[in-house]
Amino acid sequence: MLTDATREKLKHVSTATLATALFKRGLRRQYLQDVHPLRFKGDNMVGPAYTLRYMPAREDLNPISVFQDRAHPQRKAVEECPPGAVMVIDSRRDARAASAGSILVTRLMVRGCAGIVTDGGFRDSPEIADLALPSYHHRPSAPTNLTIHQAIDINVPIGCGDAPVFPGDIVVGDGEGVIVIPAHLADEIADEATEMTAFEDFVTEKVREGRSILGLYPPTDEQSKIDFAEWRTRTGR
Repeated sequence: MLTDATREKLKHVSTATLATALFKRGLRRQYLQDVHPLRFKGDNMVGPAYTLRYMPAREDLNPISVFQDRAHPQRKAVEECPPGAVMVIDSRRDARAASAGSILVTRLMVRGCAGIVTDGGFRDSPEIADLALPSYHHRPSAPTNLTIHQAIDINVPIGCGDAPVFPGDIVVGDGEGVIVIPAHLADEIADEATEMTAFEDFVTEKVREGRSILGLYPPTDEQSKIDFAEWRTRTGR
C-alpha cells in the first residue's frame, strides 16, 4: 500500500534518480520508452497502477455499437479506477488510434485519479493537456480506439512502453517521462531517492561554483563528505 509519506517523497524526486536506485537492485526496464508528458505542470504524478490492456482489434467484434455496453472494458475501467491511482494503458506502443479522449480523461480527473499513461496516443490531446490530471502518451492520435485497439482486460499485468507493469505498482511521472516501481520496493526506493536527491542538489551547487566533479561525484574525497554533511546541516536537508 502506498503511504502518504512515500507518496510525498516520490513527488520530489526525478525519474532519473529513481532509475538509478532501481538499477542498483538489478531492475533495468522500469522506465517507459517513448512515453512523454502532454504538458508537465511542475508536480510529479504518483500513484498505484490500475491497468487496461488493449489487443489488436478484430473488426467483427469491435464496431462502434460496443460502446452501448455499460460493461465495455474501457468505460468500465474509467469508472472503476480508484481515486489516487494512475490508469496505465497497454496499447502495444501503437499510436495509430487513440487510447482515450478528453471526455474519459476528464472523468478520471473528476473521480480523483492521479493520472493516466499510455504507450499509444490520446485524441483531443490539446484539451487533455489543459486538464489538471497529469497525462503521458507517445503522440497525439485522432482516430477512435476501435479502429486499431480492442479493450480486453482490466487490472492485469501488462507491458507499457516495454516496461512491465503489475496492478498496484507505483507509477511516477515527471517532466521527462514515467517510471514504475515494484510495490514492495516503493518505501525503500523513495527513501533512497530522497537521500540521493539531497546529494545531487549539493553536487549541483558545488559544480555551479566551479568545483571539479572528480572526488565530488562520487564523493571519493573525504573533504566532499565533510562538505556534504555541513551543507545538510545548513540547508536542513
